[in-house]
Amino acid sequence: MSPSPGSGDRPLVAFDREASAGWSIRLAGVDEAGRGCLAGPVVAAAVVLDPGRIPDGLDDSKRLTRRERERLYTEIVKGAPAWSAFSVSSRRIDEVNILRAALQAMAGSVAGLRLRPDLVLVDGNRLPDLDRPARAVVGGDGRSAAIAAASIIAKVVRDSLMCELDDRYPAYGFGAHKGYGSRRHITALEDLGPTPVHRMTFRPLADRNQTSLF
Repeated sequence: MSPSPGSGDRPLVAFDREASAGWSIRLAGVDEAGRGCLAGPVVAAAVVLDPGRIPDGLDDSKRLTRRERERLYTEIVKGAPAWSAFSVSSRRIDEVNILRAALQAMAGSVAGLRLRPDLVLVDGNRLPDLDRPARAVVGGDGRSAAIAAASIIAKVVRDSLMCELDDRYPAYGFGAHKGYGSRRHITALEDLGPTPVHRMTFRPLADRNQTSLF
């Protein structure tokens, strides 16, 4: 399908059009969310966009407001021919380290696509273990429309999971800080100690026996 009028002038769309040789091959974008958190899973998403239905305003999820992310999430899941999200638990993160866990989440998200992409664009400088051609794109969530879409899906899905954990552990404020090391989060750790969903290999949790944090 041909891109919508004017979409070729948008830098993120132009990047994908070039990467896909003028939309002659099927392209997927992949990104993750939650790598730097103290608690909760890391979530990756893979998205195959329809060149004729690329939502306006696509950008790195970190540059968008919550309302913008949620609007774009809805447009992406309605218009994308295929998308998938995959999470890796905090326990697994502690077992294999966050880099390997993030790469596993990325591989899982690609495996979950109902359409097989010809090329996968992955945000960052490392590639997951995939059975199809892939290209690492540093800063890809701000350069590629497909990767930006994946960043939005991953962020919204992970935020939803953290809100569920907030219901389970209300004293920690997961719904507000989403597991990042905010002052409220650190204070709750000091007062209550870690939960089963905390990443025990992350500082300051990893230093708990050497410091007075707990």
